[in-house]
Amino acid sequence: MDDDERDHLKLPKCTNNLATALLTDAYQITMAYAYYKNQKHEQHASFDLIFRKNPFNGEFTIFAGLEEALKFVSNFKFTRADVEYLRQCAFASAMDEEFFDEYLLKLDCSEVVIEANLEGSVVFPRVPLLHVTGPLGVAQLLETTLLTMINYASLVATNAARHRLTAGDDIELLEFGLRRAQGVDGGVSASRYAYVGGFDATSNCEAGRQFGIPVKGTHAHSFVQAHSRWEDIKCGTLKYGLEPAAGLTHQICPDFPKLVRQTLDDLRQSLSNSQQFAFGETNESELIAFCAYALAFPKTFLALIDTYDTLKSGTPNFVAVALALRACGYSPLGVRIDSGDLSYLSLTIRKFLEEAETCFVSSNKLVEYNDDMKEGNTQSGYPEVFAKGLAKKTKITASNDINETVLRELKQSGHSIDAFGIGTALVTCMAQPALGCVYKLVEIDEKPRIKLSEDVDKVTIPGKKQCFRLYGKIGEPIVDVMIRKGEKIPEVNERILCRHPFLEGKRAFVTPAKVEKLLLTAWDGPNGGCPIEFYQTLGLEKSRERVKEQVKLMRADHLRYTNPTPYKVSVSDGLYTFTHQLWLDNLPARELS
Repeated sequence: MDDDERDHLKLPKCTNNLATALLTDAYQITMAYAYYKNQKHEQHASFDLIFRKNPFNGEFTIFAGLEEALKFVSNFKFTRADVEYLRQCAFASAMDEEFFDEYLLKLDCSEVVIEANLEGSVVFPRVPLLHVTGPLGVAQLLETTLLTMINYASLVATNAARHRLTAGDDIELLEFGLRRAQGVDGGVSASRYAYVGGFDATSNCEAGRQFGIPVKGTHAHSFVQAHSRWEDIKCGTLKYGLEPAAGLTHQICPDFPKLVRQTLDDLRQSLSNSQQFAFGETNESELIAFCAYALAFPKTFLALIDTYDTLKSGTPNFVAVALALRACGYSPLGVRIDSGDLSYLSLTIRKFLEEAETCFVSSNKLVEYNDDMKEGNTQSGYPEVFAKGLAKKTKITASNDINETVLRELKQSGHSIDAFGIGTALVTCMAQPALGCVYKLVEIDEKPRIKLSEDVDKVTIPGKKQCFRLYGKIGEPIVDVMIRKGEKIPEVNERILCRHPFLEGKRAFVTPAKVEKLLLTAWDGPNGGCPIEFYQTLGLEKSRERVKEQVKLMRADHLRYTNPTPYKVSVSDGLYTFTHQLWLDNLPARELS
């Protein structure tokens, strides 16, 4: 069969080369051997990969990591080197040689079937993210790797989505966390799944290369500190941009540093009568650094302005360079602040820009070049019309240990920030370091199994299930419901009784206006791999768009920051009755004396 005629695909290898068959816990190998030794390894088994509680004290989670998980399953295989390593492990000393040669070396996922939610979906506790079916041995060996691929990815994507919700759609969010991430893979994975969750760009060049995420960044404080003399600028000429100043016929500004100094003096004079924004001497080395950076990046100039004094030095120095660039036909991007009271600073900086623009334009002066700068031109200088739009077009970026709480407080207190660079709190998920997904056996040889616990939250819902999302008349999700295999599937406009999995008194009838099937076949080993129709749902941009779409569908009270309303997750009446009977059947009766 030609490739274009196939309806199932084998997927490429995982992005991370560490995602091998050995990326597992030792007890998975020992259990697999015990299954093999007792001839149970070929029994048909089903596992649910679920989580028990939404993270960050919220009431929703974003499902992520599926594409990489499917790539792992598609390429799952123990190599000869893997097996030789396992033979040397202490826990393997009692294992038969044939387990390695006749079982592990021949193992793959050609008999495994995986049903999954779409990546980027909004998901809820207890509803399986993945349902894995196949021979007990191989299905067991997939556990640890699937968990590590889903847990962190979903946690970061959820964290990013919450930051996006708090910031609003009009704010640019930049992921700046590589230097604070938990290792190399943590950094790259965080960049990927922060983008899925709603961030606009990353500072991580490797993540940009691998995944096509937009990469953004500016200079650090060290760049400003590294400059002290105007002689540090070896070439001060600047070619004019696409819109050179009116009245200038030459194509090159011969001495941009001089233009910057003159502009700063003119700015100081223009603001001399301002009661709020009159300023004295600024830090000259900072001005030199800004000038050097502008010469290097005239089209994308963005300055970090808090190295010495944000308002007294950094802001006027930036404005001087920005106005000089605008006179040369460029549009500087803006400023970044990395310390201090972000609300007060951003509002004050914006007011300074407005005042500078007003005063500079109204002064109607020209900055004159000296004879040695004219290069034979009879006209020189630039009209102050190039100050127009300065306040509106200058972006203010903040990056001072930003987290979800800070974003919320800034929104409440007011600010003039256009973009946030967020690092540590995002990539480390500081507010909650783990999601807590688990992988539980729910069926063996088509016989449902249940795990019991004194903690009801840890009791599993047995058997292979079908899962559906029921929508109300106005298009909002009402409830997720799980039903037993073989039960009648929910239908539009047909009433169904939905019950809390464990609390007898919590139940409600629902007549859905729309029914959405949640678990779709994502990997079909017996038929050759990932079904084409599911493969077409994969991809970073598709997952990112799905997050946006699904979050917008949710009721506001489910998404709110404080005391969000829990979303209802239920079971059918049939599954409720079956679960509780199996619970009684497996719970030993106590002896009283």
